[in-house]
Amino acid sequence: MRPRTAIIVAAALVFVIAHWVPFGDVALYPLTLFTTWVHEMGHGLTALLLGGRFDYLEINKNAGGLAYAFAGHGWGDALVAAGGLLAPPLVGTIILATVHGPRRARIALAILAAAIVLSLVVWVRSATGLVAMPIVAALLGWAVWPGFREHPERRVILAQALAVILALDTVTRMVGYALSSEANPGQRSDVKGIADNLGGHYLLWGLAIVTIALGMLAFGLWWAWRRPGSSAKQTKTSVAQTKRSAKQTKTSIR
Repeated sequence: MRPRTAIIVAAALVFVIAHWVPFGDVALYPLTLFTTWVHEMGHGLTALLLGGRFDYLEINKNAGGLAYAFAGHGWGDALVAAGGLLAPPLVGTIILATVHGPRRARIALAILAAAIVLSLVVWVRSATGLVAMPIVAALLGWAVWPGFREHPERRVILAQALAVILALDTVTRMVGYALSSEANPGQRSDVKGIADNLGGHYLLWGLAIVTIALGMLAFGLWWAWRRPGSSAKQTKTSVAQTKRSAKQTKTSIR
């Protein structure tokens, strides 16, 4: 299956489930919370990479969240704030650009499932997160091991569905959030946190974050669109092998 085909099928499935299937929004709700998990983990892992603290994270039933992560006033906390905003488009871009076959899809889904399980043990501290994220981890784990044995290409579609959901979250929820000063009444937004730490207006930082996020997703789609599918690669390989065999036959005849 070509990468572009998997992305189109995944996007179509997400659209149909969300708009045409009864209770489709309920079925996709855990994956909406998955995007929140990616966002909050982006804050926390950025803090850890900068030598700061990642105490815990909360995922709320309204798909909001909060990560208690710190890396020091100034550039540290500004990068922690940016890390959460850019995590969903970054993960989505990586999946779009690299998951082009069942083997890579299985690896990607296994990594995500393991990361969710680790976060549940170490960082997730809200009831909604502790209920919803095990469902997502179980779905991914099932897809990696017993599921799709007869049709491994469906793992690619599932992985790309996650990328599509992360991309949609970026161009809908994240864009609006990145251009606002408050996350909730009385709680500053991430871009306001960047502005408070580095100076400048929050709208300028929001526009910069949105530009980077959309640029990453555009690159991921472009890269996936130009890649051949695994079947095309196998065809090229078999053609090359046939040509080599023909040459060897001619040489032996001579």
